[in-house]
Amino acid sequence: MKKPAKKIAARKAAAPDIALLGLAEAARAVAQGKVTSQALTEACLARIAAWQPRVNAFLKLEADAALKAAKAVDRARKRGASLGRLGGVPLAHKDMYYRAGKETSCGSAIRRHWKATETATALQRLDAEGALDLGRLNMAEFAFGPTGHNYHYGHARNPWNTDRITGGSSSGSAAAVAARMVFGALGSDTGGSIRQPAHYCGLVGMKPTWGRVSRAAAMPLSYSLDTVGPLTRRVEDSALLMEILAGADPRDPTASTQPVGNYVAAAKSGAVRGLKLAVPRRYFWDKLNKPSAECLEAALKALSKLGVKIVEMTPPDMEMVTAASMVMISAEAAALHASWLRTRPNLYGDQVRARLENGLAVSALDYIDSQRWRSEATAAFLKAMNGADAVFAPVADRPAPTVEETDVAGRPEAGKTIAALTRLTRPINYLGLPAMTVPAGFVRGRLPIGFQLIGRPFDEAMLYRIAGAYEAVQPTYQTLPV
Repeated sequence: MKKPAKKIAARKAAAPDIALLGLAEAARAVAQGKVTSQALTEACLARIAAWQPRVNAFLKLEADAALKAAKAVDRARKRGASLGRLGGVPLAHKDMYYRAGKETSCGSAIRRHWKATETATALQRLDAEGALDLGRLNMAEFAFGPTGHNYHYGHARNPWNTDRITGGSSSGSAAAVAARMVFGALGSDTGGSIRQPAHYCGLVGMKPTWGRVSRAAAMPLSYSLDTVGPLTRRVEDSALLMEILAGADPRDPTASTQPVGNYVAAAKSGAVRGLKLAVPRRYFWDKLNKPSAECLEAALKALSKLGVKIVEMTPPDMEMVTAASMVMISAEAAALHASWLRTRPNLYGDQVRARLENGLAVSALDYIDSQRWRSEATAAFLKAMNGADAVFAPVADRPAPTVEETDVAGRPEAGKTIAALTRLTRPINYLGLPAMTVPAGFVRGRLPIGFQLIGRPFDEAMLYRIAGAYEAVQPTYQTLPV
């Protein structure tokens, strides 16, 4: 008997959106022939068509090239060829990762039509594992802003509430991944630019140990603080990308030769009973608003039920750490931009130009002192952990503020507003430690909240172990922005 046309149509309408799969899940589905790379790419393009006008995540969409690459992946799979660990999965990246022959604006007017002559090592490693690249994502101008505002290309918007900021500077990366337009994206973190957007947009964001991932052919902001890392929806996805990205690189002498851990296995292990998690109430909890505090206390309770021992920690003077970090980034960013500040100051947005000019006033003595004290501060923080396996802390003191209330361009209070937004993330860049944002839940009408796990040098595996266990009992990625 023939089925009614209306029932067939309803069944088709109810078919799951494959763009909602996790990154690792999507890669497995392509490798097993359960879904084609072309279908994944078309699903992402459909979501981009729906969401891009709302969140302004993309600066440049390479749809035709991505579809061509997807079809090539599908032909290769039919031949039995190896696809790589990311074979046929669409990604997109912050517009500061150079690709030879392609325009890379770095979110700026100065580099609006600049073309790279080399390809970033991070992109090369993703390419080598078969990932597709859907295009270039919005960002704060020269990665020097924590809100997601961009006065040259338009502000990125938070998919959970488009009146709210995404956070910055990896604004387009966070918006694109949160809206399920791509399965993952590269960001960068110099003072919180991965972790903070992940917090505001309900994502997993990994800032690795300084030197864990090569920065070759990625736009620099502060050589002493810059890190490369992924934003994803799930912990396993982040672990997979980090396994691919991490490791020594002859193109970057600061890239560490420390062995790369098995991050995926750590994320999936679930073995956290008996681990010790330190909670630094001083400084990190000082200005935390009540809804955020309640959400994080619930996360601690969930971890405790998994067998994690929660202990109190008295951190060293984090105000001094923050001040040293500000000196370092201000001086190094100003040095990088000194020539353009002299010759093309009018092409900068007011906010970024003001911040860069402040860096020109940093004395050599202050800069040298900030470098000299760094190892001492890191040692003091690790000592304060008192044998704990990781540290649990807030990422920010509240959920995402509005675009309007953080529009600080040209205002005298801009510096204070910016400093407040990254107050809880910036010190960890100075210490050089790995830290990741893990989604904890939602407050105030489904605004995301995350917590920050901070680890020992090159112990990203421990962070994935704890985050994976938490996500298994609190799968916030199942809730979608609408």
